[in-house]
Amino acid sequence: MIHTRYPDKIACAYLYPITRYGYPPDIRQTISHISEMAALGFSSLELEGIGEENIHYLYKHSSDIADALANAGCKVPVLCVVLPQLGAVDAAERTRSLEYFEMGCEVARSLGAQAVLDNGPLLPLGYPRQTPIRRHYGEEQLAALSLPPTFSWYKYWHALVATFQEACGIAQRYQLTYDLHPCEGSLITDTDSFTLFATAVDRPNLLFNLDTANQFYFRDNLPLSVHRLVGKTRYIHLSDNTGSRVEHLVPGDGRIQWDAFFSALRDINFQGNFALDIGGAETPISDLQAAYGRAARWLQEKLETYSLN
Repeated sequence: MIHTRYPDKIACAYLYPITRYGYPPDIRQTISHISEMAALGFSSLELEGIGEENIHYLYKHSSDIADALANAGCKVPVLCVVLPQLGAVDAAERTRSLEYFEMGCEVARSLGAQAVLDNGPLLPLGYPRQTPIRRHYGEEQLAALSLPPTFSWYKYWHALVATFQEACGIAQRYQLTYDLHPCEGSLITDTDSFTLFATAVDRPNLLFNLDTANQFYFRDNLPLSVHRLVGKTRYIHLSDNTGSRVEHLVPGDGRIQWDAFFSALRDINFQGNFALDIGGAETPISDLQAAYGRAARWLQEKLETYSLN
């Protein structure tokens, strides 16, 4: 029985089932994952299709998933559509990924989402075929890779921008924004790199998923980022970090200066949503349910204190 319901502005990120069941979690258990996250007290949930097969599963079962959400009294503000090959050097791989991207957009719209989200494009390296999709591509993994033969940055950049312009057009047809998430191993790790890419793509529905833990790790000044991203971010992944490695801690357990961050959000009158993004294999947490509950109550207090609710 649910004793607490957190405000709709506070979502449970998909990192919750990822942390419990591995990456990626069994997509066939999506309805069970919805029940688990709803039982924590969340009425806003993040769902995720990681790779082509999982996106196809969501597409095939979208009606059942929508029913499960309705029965749980939950909504999905953002659907993550994870397609690393959108940033591939090979044009055929990008084209195939765009087909699944549209499938993901159709699912997102059928679930009432306002946005689709993916990591920023991966670095254009020679990844082995059938490489598993990863949440983060670390230094050791990247150091073992090299640029493909006859690689031309100018040609690649031109093709990449065109691909993301097409993706933004697809998302727009479904009345969605396309939010890019900063992560290790991507061309987008901070505000500067997103701004560079967004300027080149030049589409109004290309937005930035501000991620406090990842950006703090990359030494991005969070209050300054909030001001620089006015009109370009509506969705914040919120967790803490010590600054020494990629990790996603309960807010207050790391080194982020939260009062300065929330003051900046108040200054710009931020009206977007938050997703608690805590855990992952890189973040040892003994009681994940308690961690999400503690974080949700903390965030609810912050939103009230800074008049962001």
